[in-house]
Amino acid sequence: MDENKDYILECCVDSVESAVAAAQGGADRLELCAALIIGGTSPGIALFEQVRKACDLPVRVLLRPRFGDFLYTDHEFEIIRREIELFKNAGADGVVIGCLTPDGSINMTQMSKLVETAATLKITLHRAFDVCADPIKAYGQAAELGIDTILTSRQEKDCLTGMPLLKELCKLQKEMNGPEIMAGAGVNPDVIRRFLSDTEIKSYHLSAKKIMDSGMHYRKAGVPMGLPAMSEYAIYRTDRAIVAEAKNVLLAHQKSMSRSS
Repeated sequence: MDENKDYILECCVDSVESAVAAAQGGADRLELCAALIIGGTSPGIALFEQVRKACDLPVRVLLRPRFGDFLYTDHEFEIIRREIELFKNAGADGVVIGCLTPDGSINMTQMSKLVETAATLKITLHRAFDVCADPIKAYGQAAELGIDTILTSRQEKDCLTGMPLLKELCKLQKEMNGPEIMAGAGVNPDVIRRFLSDTEIKSYHLSAKKIMDSGMHYRKAGVPMGLPAMSEYAIYRTDRAIVAEAKNVLLAHQKSMSRSS
């Protein structure tokens, strides 16, 4: 399982079925989480084990103990730290983490301890970066911590809106030889085409999700299990075809660049 590629297509998945679809579509890496519909939370070890059995791709595990902000209590921090140990021992290739202070800065105390616990694991700073107070300072702090990837829309609702500022981070990456910038939020094949044309970003993060109808025939009305706005009978899965199209965009661009060099 080799992550050392010129272009990276990472697919965010929260089920074995989605992981298999991503692998079949040509994804280079998985970000494994639970509850993708609410932005992702930490997955269980059993899910990780089943994904490992089902497909042979590098897996970085999102560690987020709850929905919401990234200001973590001591208990929540210890949960993240322990999860790093558990997934490291289970064979994860990397972790996806991020902790902030009340003033919106990177929590260097907590992050330093998590990086130390991760040891040789690859580390992605997740979109806590997109809600921090000073992204330029945070980029420098991520570099100081030894983080290798930052997943970001450059503090916008989607990466296409954030494209002009993502270019700024690309320049910073070159100047500092710092963390790789991975574009995320709203990524699809057309967005990747735009980025390849207008930026130097080589890493892309997408879920490629589609909504499938549940196989349940009997459906009890009026008893929501979670948020009433979400149907209990809508299942989110990665669409292999979308992943394949995105991968083909990257391959075509890479071939074009090889011919012109």
